[in-house]
Amino acid sequence: MTVAMRPPASACPACAAAPAAEALADAAVPQDVNIVLSLPSIHCAACISGVERSLAATDGVKGARVNLTLKRAQIEAGSDVTADDLIRVLENAGYEAHELDSTALRATETDKAGRDLLMRLAVSGFAMMNIMLLSVAVWSGADGQTRDMFHWISAAIALPTIGFSAQPFFKHAWTALRAGRLNMDVPISLAIALAVATSLWETSLSGEHAYFDAAITLTFFLLAGRYLDHRTRAAARSAAEELAALEVPRVWRVRDNGEEQIAMSELVVGDLIRVRPGGRMPVDGEIVGGKSELDRSLLTGETRPICAGVGTTVSAGEVNLTGPLTIRASAVGRDTSLHRMADLVAVAESGRSRYTSLADKAAKLYAPGVHILSALAFAGWYIYTFDLRTALNIAAAVLIITCPCALGLAVPAVTTAASGRLFRKGLLIKDSTALERMAQVDTVVFDKTGTLTAGTPEVVNLGDHSRRDLGITLALAEGSSHPLSQSLAGAIRDAGISPAKLTDITEVPGHGTEGSWMGQVVRLGRASWVGDGDSAETCAWLRVGDLVADPFRFADQIRDGAEVLVSQLQQNGYDVILMSGDTTPAVEAFADRLEIARWIAEALPEDKAARVAQLTESGKKVLMVGDGLNDTAALAGAHASISPASALDAARVASDVVLLGNSLDPIADALATSRVAIKRIRQNFTIATWYNIIAVPLAVAGLCSPLIAALAMSSSSITVSLNALRLK
Repeated sequence: MTVAMRPPASACPACAAAPAAEALADAAVPQDVNIVLSLPSIHCAACISGVERSLAATDGVKGARVNLTLKRAQIEAGSDVTADDLIRVLENAGYEAHELDSTALRATETDKAGRDLLMRLAVSGFAMMNIMLLSVAVWSGADGQTRDMFHWISAAIALPTIGFSAQPFFKHAWTALRAGRLNMDVPISLAIALAVATSLWETSLSGEHAYFDAAITLTFFLLAGRYLDHRTRAAARSAAEELAALEVPRVWRVRDNGEEQIAMSELVVGDLIRVRPGGRMPVDGEIVGGKSELDRSLLTGETRPICAGVGTTVSAGEVNLTGPLTIRASAVGRDTSLHRMADLVAVAESGRSRYTSLADKAAKLYAPGVHILSALAFAGWYIYTFDLRTALNIAAAVLIITCPCALGLAVPAVTTAASGRLFRKGLLIKDSTALERMAQVDTVVFDKTGTLTAGTPEVVNLGDHSRRDLGITLALAEGSSHPLSQSLAGAIRDAGISPAKLTDITEVPGHGTEGSWMGQVVRLGRASWVGDGDSAETCAWLRVGDLVADPFRFADQIRDGAEVLVSQLQQNGYDVILMSGDTTPAVEAFADRLEIARWIAEALPEDKAARVAQLTESGKKVLMVGDGLNDTAALAGAHASISPASALDAARVASDVVLLGNSLDPIADALATSRVAIKRIRQNFTIATWYNIIAVPLAVAGLCSPLIAALAMSSSSITVSLNALRLK
């Protein structure tokens, strides 16, 4: 039986005094459950409405919301509704669904950093507008006490605003200084602090100029750049956590007195587990009872389901297709193959995170030079004039005019413009450095099943069969959840054929489906079971009575744009490699169809990751394109990576770019756009550099006040942004 435990009650005196009443209330009021489902096949608004409509029509479901970006559904339901019930409802409606562990995903649900940056940006923008209004009055001729009043009002607005809005720069600068290093936030923080300090000093001395507007404008522009940078990577989450969430959170354990549903954490090695048709394997183990077929395509890339019976070993994540199985667990929890794959992904991600972006490289050169220059300007003018006020003004002007804002915007402005362009083409850029890395790619590695192919088998000889046979086949195929049967049933229905009237339809696990038609036994399934034919190809065989069996032949359907993309990449000088977990004959035949000279077959997840690492060590910059769990470690370990939107969550999260549509055409455009984007980024750095070369000597010579420096800084920032917009 299933035991649900209520969380500990709060330390309420009344509750503590009446535990019996609380227990009675618990028994009387059923607790709602929150179920999270992964929906890897949804891709549009129609899918959202279809899923939500199907769930809403299910008894016990109180609410359902679908997130297209995450490809998840959050369902609130009564305690008598299970995830398996909802999965069956969605599969009957034509949507693939898998249960996710909501506890494992809880850490990835909120975007506090993004909301925090946006709030600080809004506060600084509002304050900047108000201070600018006051500054216009000063610039228009206000003097004396009126000018001083406007300056003090500006100070009252600027000080708390900068104290709140500029915190990200101050914190990062302090962290860097404590570690004995410099980053871009150090000169930024110093420029803001000096502008505020100088302005306060000038205001206290009834000076003509205060630079609160310069400080707040600098803060606003830099926060805008920081937020743009954050948005480019907002969709990225930990692939290792997504892999862990794909684990089945609850299982049916077999006992002498029946079955009980327990949490995965309660399983131990040696337990017997019942896995029903359509269920995902929760553990590594061995089949000790039952016969079925297993779909290993997400783990190994094999397109053909394998027949499994007593003695067959299974791995966590495989899907049981046709019959109930009893599994003896040999590895549970962190020891399963699924968790070992998660560990591979974590290692690969940490390796890729060591990539140094262009902005970081610029900061290493820029930060020390700015500080040295500002310090020399301060020292030189103080020695020359012995006027601390003049020296401090010039030092602040140097820090402001050296344009940390333009450099801060150089990368995020371009990546945001490029991301917008590619999004309109059907590509979602998730990582802030993805464009930089894609521009360096010279080798493209493709997975086969689900990437270069549509991931579903396609019947190729439907016209060779009579309408009578097609009607019989449709009636048999509709009674099976086997991928070949589902593909066959869809193709026959599309041809306008109605199912024949069959009786006694029964699915024989591991073999096929049989029934009775006009007193004759009809069978659809494996060649060895039907009794005729050669099973070397991917086929489903139909036998009617004593007649010779006829095959329905299947082939992988090439994804739209795959042939053009491969040809275009080869013409542009990229090395193209096909790497798949499918069988050698299938991979070889497919490589010949697309004219790919280099291919690898029967590759395990570890083999794919190792091959990508080997190419990287040899100096290649690899772009990995894949969709399955078996591709996840390779996607994370490649120099850059792309996965289709139809991929499982784990593969999409491990990749840098998600292909939103069904066609592969945008991948070539992504590579071309990335090269143009890097060109624009370098142009922005050049603009900022030449600006500094021209403006800094003027500031050092004392010809620019901090206010003029702030205006010049804003001009350079606008120039950088306009150059980035050329990408659109």
